[in-house]
Amino acid sequence: MKTVNNFWKILKDTYKDWSARDLGTEAASLAYNAIFSIPGLLIIVIWVTGIFFGEEAVRGEITKLIGSILGKDVGKSLEEIVVAGMVDKKNVFMKIIGIATLVFGATSLFFQFQKSLNKLWDVVAAPKKAWEKYLLDRANSLGMIIVIAFLMLITLLISSFIGLANDWFIHRFGLETLVLVNIINIVIGFIVTLFLFAAMFKILPDVELQWKSVWVGAAVTSVLFTLGKYILTFYFETFNPSSAFGAAGTVILLLLWINYTCQIIFFGAEFTKVYARKMGHELKPSKHAKWSPQAVSSEDSPEVVSGVKPMDKSLKDSMI
Repeated sequence: MKTVNNFWKILKDTYKDWSARDLGTEAASLAYNAIFSIPGLLIIVIWVTGIFFGEEAVRGEITKLIGSILGKDVGKSLEEIVVAGMVDKKNVFMKIIGIATLVFGATSLFFQFQKSLNKLWDVVAAPKKAWEKYLLDRANSLGMIIVIAFLMLITLLISSFIGLANDWFIHRFGLETLVLVNIINIVIGFIVTLFLFAAMFKILPDVELQWKSVWVGAAVTSVLFTLGKYILTFYFETFNPSSAFGAAGTVILLLLWINYTCQIIFFGAEFTKVYARKMGHELKPSKHAKWSPQAVSSEDSPEVVSGVKPMDKSLKDSMI
């Protein structure tokens, strides 16, 4: 019971800090940038995972995944955008230019995400060499794309195995396993989002954060994201909000979905920060960053300036 109360207190503190920030503007800005970055991101993921499964198969799976959330029309529209943006592989020069453009566009989304997360963590970039920090940030953003591609690859492998196992069970025993398959798919989806959010919280912000804080924050974010996904899917299917916007409906739904996802990620990042400080976990800026002046001036404790608050021992003992 004490653990539940302490967890509830951390949630309340998180909501208080999260609601006090101007995150609506941040989410809207990221949603706008994502519209231009998503095609490049999807193309790169399709290229990487397509090495093992074939580009058409991967494209079909992504279309089905997006369609299950936002509707078949949105999934089909995104597939058409991706196909139109695929680089011509016959012309080597144009292929190099095209790949460079796609990588730059795809990494821009996570580049902007990093800036937003830094604001949440109350850190500002303070590089000794600006160009070195810029390249590092782009490399981190590219790393996030590789993580997504890897998780997509694992998901496809597991989904293929589940499909084969399901067919074998039906053929061998004549058992209907639809409910079991759906439960397994939900669990797999949760695990994938857990690893994705953990990678995002660990890699992107200019903060050195311990993994034990990262996993807890990622788990809370994944639960909220999974619940919200089903709620939004029900809303999109029931009320079809894009119908009022005609041909622009696809863009509107994407903006709504990305805006919601950004708010969830911001809340998860805020929860991770509050949890880390409540538990006394080590928390400090990276070597290319420093605490923002506002964060330092708002706290008198030297432990807070260094990134670690004094810990309530009873709180830590009850949360472990």
